[in-house]
Amino acid sequence: MPALKKIALTITSAALLSVFVVSPASAADKDKTDDKQPKPTQPMSQVGGEQLGRVGTQVQLGPGAPVLPKRLTGRSWIVADAENGQVLAAHNSHWRLPPASTLKMLFADTLLTQPELLPRTKEHQVTALELADIGEGSSLVGLKEDHTYSVHDLWLGVFLRSGNDSVHVLSSMYGGVPKTVDAMQKHAEELQALDTTVVSPDGYDAPKQVSSAYDLTLFARSGLQKPDFREYSATATASFPGEKKKGKKRETFEIQNTNRLMTGDIGVAPYKGIAGVKNGYTTHAGNTFTGVAERDGKVLLVTVMNPSSDESHAVYKEAASLLDWGFAASGKVTPIGELVPPKSVDTGAGKGAQPASGANTTEQEGKDAGAVAAAASEDGSSGVGIALAIVGGLLVVLSAAVFLVNRRWPLPDLVRRLPRR
Repeated sequence: MPALKKIALTITSAALLSVFVVSPASAADKDKTDDKQPKPTQPMSQVGGEQLGRVGTQVQLGPGAPVLPKRLTGRSWIVADAENGQVLAAHNSHWRLPPASTLKMLFADTLLTQPELLPRTKEHQVTALELADIGEGSSLVGLKEDHTYSVHDLWLGVFLRSGNDSVHVLSSMYGGVPKTVDAMQKHAEELQALDTTVVSPDGYDAPKQVSSAYDLTLFARSGLQKPDFREYSATATASFPGEKKKGKKRETFEIQNTNRLMTGDIGVAPYKGIAGVKNGYTTHAGNTFTGVAERDGKVLLVTVMNPSSDESHAVYKEAASLLDWGFAASGKVTPIGELVPPKSVDTGAGKGAQPASGANTTEQEGKDAGAVAAAASEDGSSGVGIALAIVGGLLVVLSAAVFLVNRRWPLPDLVRRLPRR
């Protein structure tokens, strides 16, 4: 055999051998549909950990850990422990995508940071101007011009019906849409949610408006520290003020939470232990969902963005399967990163979280992501000490029910969720 031919065969054999050696054993079991999925085209942020900035699925299974669910079609998803912030698994979690109405979590967390500005009993008469700039095809709770609603009513409209009309009225009461958008952007930066660019307060599709599964999970984790946020996101059904006719008692109508893991629907059952948080949909964003659930004292957060599956309610089914996996895998996987604390939160060292390396500094969509992460505590967690210990294996049913929710960020506080009006 000619020497040149021998060299060529040797090189080819070595190349083929290297493929079999380097390729992980699990590659043969990989869902082939993943190869057809869109992938991030720009570098992703590494806030929370280097692995979180990698393309594709990231998980470190230990002995006895279950494999991840098959046929996960979300462009981006994340599963994290809500208490210590450890990320158990993720897929393109820093990919900047349109968030749809899940961005309302940031809207609510921003405004509820100062509840004294919008006390829940405050009444407000809706004007035509406040309803004028709502996007075509928006989800609405049905506010009417010249009718009066309480702040409490408006928040029910935001959380249960994802009402963009409620968002715009609350924004007006807060000081206007531009002021609200600016406050949301600043709050996102405080939470170290650096993938997020806010353009509209309601999450309606807008040029350059993006977030990520990682950031949406930060918004949920922050919001769930607030009693009103927990209450509204855990409400399944409520009575809402309707049309007021002269000489007659004002009508009411029932609204139901559009979170199908809470209220159920054809093909999807209410998820045992679910306690919120928010779902969304637009043509551009697809279906998005962030949820929190408790099982046997463990509280998990999950976010799924834009599943490609044609299956009905795919976003809820994939979220439920990831929650099931997370509860089964807890303590059997090595965390691949963490949910960083807000910059101002005391991490135990007498200071707020300190900026560190990890953020993607490449400009994307005209925004510099910045470089921010958090100093870890001695045990490797974020040091925030968050515990969303949602008491008792909750099951939200269609009728109003009672829930016990406990938080430890920054101090313990027991809150009972009473039946709503």
